Amino acid sequence: MLSVKKRIEDLIVLENNRLNEEYYELVLRSAILLPAIYAGQFAELRVDHTNNTFLRRPVSFYDIDYKQKRIHLLIRQVGNGTRQLGRLQKHDFLNIIYPLGRPFSIVPGKKFLLVSGGVGIAPMLLLGKSLISAGKTPVFLFGFRSEKQYFDLSRFSSLGELLITTEDGSKGTKGLVIDHPVIDSEDFDGIYTCGPEMMMKAVAKVAAAKKLFCEASLENTMACGFGACLTCAQPTTSGMKMACVDGPVFNTKDLLW
Repeated sequence: MLSVKKRIEDLIVLENNRLNEEYYELVLRSAILLPAIYAGQFAELRVDHTNNTFLRRPVSFYDIDYKQKRIHLLIRQVGNGTRQLGRLQKHDFLNIIYPLGRPFSIVPGKKFLLVSGGVGIAPMLLLGKSLISAGKTPVFLFGFRSEKQYFDLSRFSSLGELLITTEDGSKGTKGLVIDHPVIDSEDFDGIYTCGPEMMMKAVAKVAAAKKLFCEASLENTMACGFGACLTCAQPTTSGMKMACVDGPVFNTKDLLW
């Protein structure tokens, strides 16, 4: 397991960019040099100035700028906690614990399919960059309910081929990501996935049928980030694991799905 010293730190908010009605991007800056942060790891964000949100919110790292000491977080507004975080303004401070969790693995092979739905897109930007740095080719396949969820994904298309599906056909290919014809391609050496559990299960089934390496980043509720509260317990072939410390990234062959 990757061993990284954890930090608890107040980061200054540089930007809070609203991407659409559901998604926004926080850009934070540290006063000191950032630690090594890997694709698939996450931070626990404290939600201040609220009387009904007591637990931190786990959020995947979206992008990192070590030179500028900046952390980018992609957040989907789904409840009181993420709504309050969406009210942060420039020069506010945000307390986070980071970096947490087990990241994606970089394995032998040349071409990999990165499949995501919803806010599961978040860790795929760093992963795509990591694959390219290792001399590999990422292909991104992202699913949305409709065009209303879509936002500027040019950072991904600058790294590799970007394929989009929407359930209503308003953008890209109509249907779920699992319906996209690229899923049947024999060109890939492995698949990475993050998003709704049913989507990841379907992707894992395809990978198993093709005998491909496949890792999934789980979106279990992770209230503490240290494996103490047991809210993120995940059944695996080697017993119950805590997604926040043993994951959130797991090889899908190890999951009891």
